[in-house]
Order: sequence, then C-alpha cells, then structure tokens
Amino acid sequence: MDSSSPAPTSTPERPAPPGEGGPEPQGPQGEKGGGFAAATMAELRKVVWPGRQQLFNETLAVIVMLAASAAAIAALDRFYGWGAQLLFQ
Repeated sequence: MDSSSPAPTSTPERPAPPGEGGPEPQGPQGEKGGGFAAATMAELRKVVWPGRQQLFNETLAVIVMLAASAAAIAALDRFYGWGAQLLFQ
C-alpha cells in the first residue's frame, strides 16, 4: 500500500432495506406485486414435461439403479458380517 495515498474516510454504501427506495418488486410477467400462486403458475407453464416413453425409460433406470445399489449394500453387509463372525468366534 502506498503511504502517500489518503485513507478512506467513509464506508461503502449499503443497499436500502426492503420497503425503502429502490425499484418496486415485480412478478414474472412484469406486473407489480404478483402473488406467490401467480408466480408459481407462470413457472409451471415453462416446464417441459416428459412424454410417456421418456417417463417409462427414466423410471426403469431408477428402479434398476436402486436394485443394483441394494444388492451392493447387501453384499457388503454379508461380507462384513462374515468377517466379524470369523474374527469374534
């Protein structure tokens, strides 16, 4: 830091608290004071919903991965149970 530069004398400006100054909050389509339900419905209209085939394929993938995870956990549980049984006989 340069010793010849003056030290700052004020703190940086802080944003105004809600309700004091600043732009009026607007909803998703620009209306003022849009409610939660209106904003939710506007967002739901933007959602790209999956078709029947995509829904089936992704559901099947989730079920297969769940079964594989359950089998891996069961295998680890049996292995560690067998090891503990040998160790603590």
